[in-house]
Amino acid sequence: MRVLHLTDPHLFADRHGALRGAVTYDTLQSVLAHYRESDFEADFIALTGDVVQDDSTEAYEHCRELLSSLGLPVLCVPGNHDVRHLMRDLLPNPPFSYCGSVEYGNWLITGIDSCSAGRAGGKVAERELRRMDETISTSDAGNVMICLHHPPVPMHSKWLDTVGLDNGDEFLARARSSGRVRAAIFGHVHQDYDAVHDGIRLLATPSTCRQFLPHADEFAVDDRPPAYRRIELLPDGSINPELIWVASA
Repeated sequence: MRVLHLTDPHLFADRHGALRGAVTYDTLQSVLAHYRESDFEADFIALTGDVVQDDSTEAYEHCRELLSSLGLPVLCVPGNHDVRHLMRDLLPNPPFSYCGSVEYGNWLITGIDSCSAGRAGGKVAERELRRMDETISTSDAGNVMICLHHPPVPMHSKWLDTVGLDNGDEFLARARSSGRVRAAIFGHVHQDYDAVHDGIRLLATPSTCRQFLPHADEFAVDDRPPAYRRIELLPDGSINPELIWVASA
């Protein structure tokens, strides 16, 4: 199975709206154009939050328009910049699935809500952890990938680690307890991250717009271009990810 991981597009109602110098509608268009021109054919899209920047209905409609054009299922989860009731109302139907799950072959991919109302940082609520446990336990898939917005481990960046996942250790412990979770993918950090923690591959994909400078003590923007990630999930539970920087954007 092949996954197209997109995250943190930060769209505006105004298609010319810019975030730190990047016109976010245009950069997402460029990322999608790069994917279309590649030889990578995804089975579905994982969209891990911060879809919008300005709390607008129109920004979600732009997202729906742009991603629907690919003709792929889209599993989406909210980020701290998202308005969850708008996201549920505007992205509830195929090809979109809000915090849903999909099964392909021997893989289950499930999305969870890691947001905490009114905060940039996140926490996976107990009810959401129970829902994750139940989704995994009722699936026959031998391998699981979880999609969320916030990083469950520190990024070794002083300012960024103040807005991570409050209960990352608890989330990872619950994921490990199933014995089947092979990977978790997330956004929020606007930078690349790829490491294995207690047998779980953790992957952060940079934003489709602007990036954060890694390992910075104070907030700083990196000059890396927009990006997306191609992920191959193999039947034996192994994972083959490839990070793509879109310099033309």
